[in-house]
Amino acid sequence: MQLITRDQWGARAPKSPFTQISSTLGVKVHYEGTAVPVDLAGADQHGRCAARMRDLQASHQANQQEGYIDIAYSAVVCPHGSVFEGRGVGHLQAANGPGLNRQHYSVCAMVGDEGLTQPTDAQLGGIRDAIEWLRSAGGAGSEIKGHRDGYATSCPGEPLYRWVQAGAPRPGGSSPAPAPVTPPPAAGGAPAWPGRYLRNGSSGADVRTWQQRMAQRGWAITVDGAFGPQSERVARAFQSEKGLQVDGVVGPVTWAAAWTAPVT
Repeated sequence: MQLITRDQWGARAPKSPFTQISSTLGVKVHYEGTAVPVDLAGADQHGRCAARMRDLQASHQANQQEGYIDIAYSAVVCPHGSVFEGRGVGHLQAANGPGLNRQHYSVCAMVGDEGLTQPTDAQLGGIRDAIEWLRSAGGAGSEIKGHRDGYATSCPGEPLYRWVQAGAPRPGGSSPAPAPVTPPPAAGGAPAWPGRYLRNGSSGADVRTWQQRMAQRGWAITVDGAFGPQSERVARAFQSEKGLQVDGVVGPVTWAAAWTAPVT
């Protein structure tokens, strides 16, 4: 991923401190919704993208109706595939609509409703990079949706929305690698940590394995392979009971404790 930080693109400070968040259900994809110059996608035009970020931030901070403290998006991806840090990981974004901003991070593509309307392959790859960054570093869950999913808007435009509906594949037809499956427990031992953090929005065999173990330990939990609010509550309570960091996320320490900590 080619990440361009706020310092690197020349961001101004937010008008007030960001609200901290630890996780979301996933990511929503956006577009600018205004005219974007077609020639911005030119191979020799990448130098203009940082200036466009500064313009976006300035327009958002000047928007008195919305009252934005900063650029609204978590990240913005230019036609050349670079990921520009917006509000970034662990910060509440403001682009998804009233009552929806805590549910998902937001990634905006530098495409619009006029001019440059078709995302480039490099841009689609950059959006995937941004999503995976928000998952690994920011606690984003597995959902990938368009802005219009849940809010009355044309965003992110038809080309991007069709891509989202197709599963947001990387250019070339490849899909995200499937989540690793937890191997069965070895005799007398615990299964290895699956290599990904289980959090609200995660699903799969590894989630089911952890849920089954917590049920064996006496916790009231549904064993269905879907890590939702109930699983998060159990994880937090278990972490508190065992003196671990309480964040509701099953990482390697919490996973190991489910098998190694004494059953009480």
